[in-house]
Amino acid sequence: MNDRRQNVLDDDRIGQLMLKLSLPALVGLLVMTMYNVVDTIFVGHYVGSLGIAGLTIVFPAQMLTMAIGQMMGMGGASLISRLIGAGNTRRAEHALGNALTSAVVLSVLVMIAGLSNTDMWLRLMGASETVLPYAREYMSIILLAVPFKTMAMAQSSLIRAEGNARVPMTGMIIGAVLNIILDAIFIILLDMGIRGAALGTLIASLVTVLYFMSYYLSGKSFLKIHTKSLVIEWGILGAILAIGIAAFASLSASSLTVVFINRALATFGGDVAISAYGLLNRIMMFAFLPGIVIAQGLQPILGFNYGAKRYDRVLQAIKIAVIAATTFSIIVFLAVYFAPEVFVRVFTTDGEVIAVGSYAAKRIFFLRYLIGFIIVGSTVFQAMGKAPQAFVTAIARPVLFLLPLVFILPKYWQLDGVWLAFPITDVLTFVLVLVLIIPQIRVFRRLDQENRSQGLTSSS
Repeated sequence: MNDRRQNVLDDDRIGQLMLKLSLPALVGLLVMTMYNVVDTIFVGHYVGSLGIAGLTIVFPAQMLTMAIGQMMGMGGASLISRLIGAGNTRRAEHALGNALTSAVVLSVLVMIAGLSNTDMWLRLMGASETVLPYAREYMSIILLAVPFKTMAMAQSSLIRAEGNARVPMTGMIIGAVLNIILDAIFIILLDMGIRGAALGTLIASLVTVLYFMSYYLSGKSFLKIHTKSLVIEWGILGAILAIGIAAFASLSASSLTVVFINRALATFGGDVAISAYGLLNRIMMFAFLPGIVIAQGLQPILGFNYGAKRYDRVLQAIKIAVIAATTFSIIVFLAVYFAPEVFVRVFTTDGEVIAVGSYAAKRIFFLRYLIGFIIVGSTVFQAMGKAPQAFVTAIARPVLFLLPLVFILPKYWQLDGVWLAFPITDVLTFVLVLVLIIPQIRVFRRLDQENRSQGLTSSS
């Protein structure tokens, strides 16, 4: 049964539509990134370099939380956009409900598993005896925030899938600003140390989830949440997981890779190297930001037009996204690569950490301008529901390339081998995505020509 409610995605002005969807994503993610930066600054200046090392050790666990949120959010978003484009709004609402239910169940299971033996997990993630107390303090509270952080991430993608980028932006701003304020109160005024940073994240994540739920419950959303849509329907859940598993595999694999990176850093560089890597992780968020923002604007447009079989608009959207993402990635690369010490000094006054971080940045960011194309290329397959390609492009960077290189290169170049694994991974991933996307572009061109030969256009 088709339901052709007018949707904001049904717009011929691809460039303007992408700008409309990407700008709110940029603002929201920029604020979120600033929160992560400010959070680390607070810990670096008021707790010290061991506090930053504690954050770095716990980061893989947080990535696993993100992986579940991305799996249900991006998998659900891909399906929802395609169903809206095909006019099947009722089934899109079932997809929304199933994604939300699954996100809650999976995140609660992760929280319980993490709380069952926190020290064991932290030691597995590479915590030394000096860093362990800091990591334990942070993780014992951050695990309680897992259901809320997971839900917030999933809801952000699901709302954006129906063409509303303003609400996810507002939610991210509310969460980030509140988190920064709470960090200042808990860490500086109340002297709660790293525990205060975790408590601020917990409260801010809960508030963000409540804001997103108010959007659906207010009746302003294009898709509605119905009680029956929350009941798992295995066919819908399977379709969500077919695409979402790629996002989960990518982030969970990245989480595992970070564990091995931390262990390699502990072996060849000690706690100082772990602290430096933690700082560079925050800086890398800015390098990834342009590609992520543009990909978030591209995903609903691509899914909608692919579902509606408007292949000329699909091609136009991909072209605009690739050009924009690459341009902005180059700008970010130039800023970080040629002045790394400026960025590292923002987080810490520890001279040894500054020296190691600046040196590592020169190697890690050497080919980081390729990342915009890589992210956009991966998003193309996710948006279209191409599960095999989406899965391969998602896991290639952390599993096929980065993880083996982190194992192999340090044997020959010690600490340098860890840093050099990143640019080599970037170029290998770029080549893989390019090889996979070229045949898909040819398919779109052929389908567009068939539409034109039959007298079909985007407006017909």
